[in-house]
Amino acid sequence: MNEQKKRQFDFEDLLDIMAKLRSKDGCPWDKQQTHDTLRQYILEEAYEVVDAIDHHNDDELIEELGDVLFQVVFHAQIASEEGRFTIQDVIDGICKKMINRHTHVFAAEKVDTVEQVLNNWEKIKNQEKRFEDYTGKMKAIPAVLPALMRSYKVQKKAALAGFDWETIDGPLSKVYEELNELKEAYNKGDKDEIFEELGDLLFAVVNVSRFLDAQPELALLRATDKFIKRFEYMENAAKKAGKNLEDMSFEEMDKLWERSKL
Repeated sequence: MNEQKKRQFDFEDLLDIMAKLRSKDGCPWDKQQTHDTLRQYILEEAYEVVDAIDHHNDDELIEELGDVLFQVVFHAQIASEEGRFTIQDVIDGICKKMINRHTHVFAAEKVDTVEQVLNNWEKIKNQEKRFEDYTGKMKAIPAVLPALMRSYKVQKKAALAGFDWETIDGPLSKVYEELNELKEAYNKGDKDEIFEELGDLLFAVVNVSRFLDAQPELALLRATDKFIKRFEYMENAAKKAGKNLEDMSFEEMDKLWERSKL
């Protein structure tokens, strides 16, 4: 074990470890896994990478990137056992994609701005995927993505077709319009209509975030963390006063909440 701790492992070692885990004498849990059963883990690991980035912790980031890499190797090993594809096919595919989509680096294409790079990327991607229309591009966006992220991407595709506001005033006015429609649905007490109007309101807010070039998923994560921090202040202040939150009135808690903002 000490020798293993001193050794510097490489990618081939990871492949060997994965093959051993899936072998006849390997781990019972690893041997039972399929693409479907592993689905949740690659999502979890991706979010943990984001969390490590937010914490600016290199050791944490190294570990979480390793977990994502392990998931990639895991899926490739399962596919290899089934004779479908190998990790080499995965590596070959991503290398070819990067070379093909960076014609300004690996070919004679000339670009001067990031916007030109993104436009070129989109053009090449459309050729590769053989999209026939903008609707096809929207439908190709994975439904499994978080709803805020998916709606953001869908709206960007619509904007490429020219279906977009000229200024942020349009999206902002749409938010107020959808909010009023939600209020009307609430007053009528129609649950289905409330559900629909709430979705329209969220979609309109995402459109505002797109104009501000701010990812709504990350903005909501920050807002949630801020809420927890302020709630913690409020609860601790209540404890210092010898009170439990559930025994306080909303007005009392609201005063503590306003203090937390300071």
